[in-house]
Amino acid sequence: MTVLTDAPLAKEPAPPPAERRRPARRRWLARIPYVVLGLYALLALLGPLLVDYDPVHTPLEDRLLAPGEETATGRTAWLGTDGLGRDVLAQIVYGARTSLLIGAATVGVSCLVGVVLGAVAGYARGWIDVVLARIFDVLLAFPAILLAIVIAGAFDRSVLLVIVALSATGWISFARLTRSIALTVRERPWVDAARVLGVPGRRILRRHVLPFAAGPVVAMATLEFALVVLAEAGLSFLGIGLPPDTPSWGQTIAGGKEYLETAWWISTLPGIALSLLIINVGILGDQLTARYRRGRLD
Repeated sequence: MTVLTDAPLAKEPAPPPAERRRPARRRWLARIPYVVLGLYALLALLGPLLVDYDPVHTPLEDRLLAPGEETATGRTAWLGTDGLGRDVLAQIVYGARTSLLIGAATVGVSCLVGVVLGAVAGYARGWIDVVLARIFDVLLAFPAILLAIVIAGAFDRSVLLVIVALSATGWISFARLTRSIALTVRERPWVDAARVLGVPGRRILRRHVLPFAAGPVVAMATLEFALVVLAEAGLSFLGIGLPPDTPSWGQTIAGGKEYLETAWWISTLPGIALSLLIINVGILGDQLTARYRRGRLD
């Protein structure tokens, strides 16, 4: 026999304070990449206001000044100078503008070309899919950085050439990803219904197929951005990337490799700036990928 009473039910014990603080702490840690990348963006945009002197000017009387020393004109070299007298802080600030510009432009071009070709190949099927898929496989067989070195070394150095060289194979990853999504989505009932109603293929791609690729493409674009910035620094380090009159982290690091024992700041400080950018972009890409897999990325 069950006895009914008006006694209140026992409440579950509240979690300890440490467990309550843990989710908030995780949220703050997850926001660190956004803060760091925002600071890099501000540094690139406001660089000329913060550092109003020429980053490629070579006053030889200011060679190899340590961080904090004064130049011949009385200005403080906060991060020192390199072997040609160029200010390391100015090269880091203006190098950030160069890296972000090349990274954004390369990822934008690669994403546009890859998404369009991948969506067409996955939706059209037939001989179009076969031809485009074989092109993807052939280009994927070439090492991306090796092909970029060949292209960059065959012509005069410029920002546009670096973007073209890095975009030559960068679009393949976007194309393969979009193709696999289009192959799956094209079999969905609403796509079949739109096809039966006579909706044009371009409209079906734009309104019923491509929205499903938005999440994965955004996550991949973030990771590809980090790879592009690192590849640009590698090309400039080898001397086949940007011209000497364009500030670049890779050139600054290469110029300081001969002074690692006597002037460590020339290569170390730009290397730290490059590493922080790559690490935080990679963390952001992992977060976006995880959110997409949980179905929370629009």
